[in-house]
Amino acid sequence: MTKDELNKIERYLRRSLGSPTITVKARPRKTDSAEVYVGEEFIGVVFEDDEDDEKSYNFQMAILGMDLED
Repeated sequence: MTKDELNKIERYLRRSLGSPTITVKARPRKTDSAEVYVGEEFIGVVFEDDEDDEKSYNFQMAILGMDLED
């Protein structure tokens, strides 16, 4: 993903999820995905999908059981 794509995805996620602390960072040795953080905490990965000449992005976030405990 290009720097411009990462910036656009970051702006979209900030606006959509209502969190100005979301950042999207390039992954080392990977060009088809990026890491997503809220502040310093890693929350998921955005994958680029360029199938059928239509580009889209998939955001994948795992929620651990221990994260749900009070």
